[in-house]
Amino acid sequence: MAVYTQVSFDQADAFFQTLGLGPLTRLEGCAGGIENTNYFADTAQARYVLTLFERLSAEQLPYYLRLMRHLAQHAIPVPDPAADAQGQLLHSLQGRPSCVVSLLAGKSELQPHAEHCAQVGAMLARMHLAGRTFDMQQPNLRGLDWWQRTIPEVLPFVAPAQSALLQAELQAQQALSKTADYAALPRGPIHADLFRDNVMFAPDAQGQPQLTGFFDFYFAGNDAWVFDIAVCLNDWCVNPATGEANTERTNAFMHAYTSMRPLQPAETAVFPHMLRAAALRFWLSRLWDFYLPRQAAVLKAHDPAPFERILRQRIAHPFDWSRPSGPLGTTA
Repeated sequence: MAVYTQVSFDQADAFFQTLGLGPLTRLEGCAGGIENTNYFADTAQARYVLTLFERLSAEQLPYYLRLMRHLAQHAIPVPDPAADAQGQLLHSLQGRPSCVVSLLAGKSELQPHAEHCAQVGAMLARMHLAGRTFDMQQPNLRGLDWWQRTIPEVLPFVAPAQSALLQAELQAQQALSKTADYAALPRGPIHADLFRDNVMFAPDAQGQPQLTGFFDFYFAGNDAWVFDIAVCLNDWCVNPATGEANTERTNAFMHAYTSMRPLQPAETAVFPHMLRAAALRFWLSRLWDFYLPRQAAVLKAHDPAPFERILRQRIAHPFDWSRPSGPLGTTA
């Protein structure tokens, strides 16, 4: 999250009261993430996140907000958007499309163990299955089309070896997109950005971690479910310092996911390529944000290097889930 558009306490307070949520007791800008302006906002009754959208258009946003509402209604723990008196989930503040969503309990687990990964895998499968009845369509806006447009923009800033890797992987992904296995992949709404900092956990009565929700759906779109799995594995189940896969966490995640939704043959066939695709997507977006940044009052740019390492590891150690205990590459 970041702050590009400044909102005063009084402006936010008036906005919340029009939604029947106020008055505010606290407003604080959020420093994490890089796409939108975000504030933590508290009232006497509850805690919320106020988001002003800086890149997404008012035409694109109903997809994300209605998807969150749909998932919440199907018992998936996600932030629930606040509606106005007319039932609208999308609002306007400071000339920006805006929304207010409930703040999930708990905190992110940035050093996950196998049990955390298993809970995320199971909930991701439940989310995919719940999304089958969602009636809106929107493409993954950071998919292959975006890679093809954006790689030429970052090439002037990177070293020759990085340039060669970016272009070679793009060619490999373009070739994959023309295959029968790719066409056969089961699809639906995906989160597309389910990193460790987009999941919350809180201790249960015995002090054990319990997943309390997924949030930040503003990269969501309709795409292959296996790509969503790959995004998770590349963050939850690797050593970021080396890019190497962690076998225990990967097995925990995959066994939990497939216990809810077994993979289809086309998915196991393309799995190594999807892990590379997910690594390329985030390496590229971080290069783009690093070298072509926007101005923000509060902003933490992400280091692109970990996803370059992950991509190189995924090429060197292809993933195999054709067997339940298939080889997963290097243990880290």
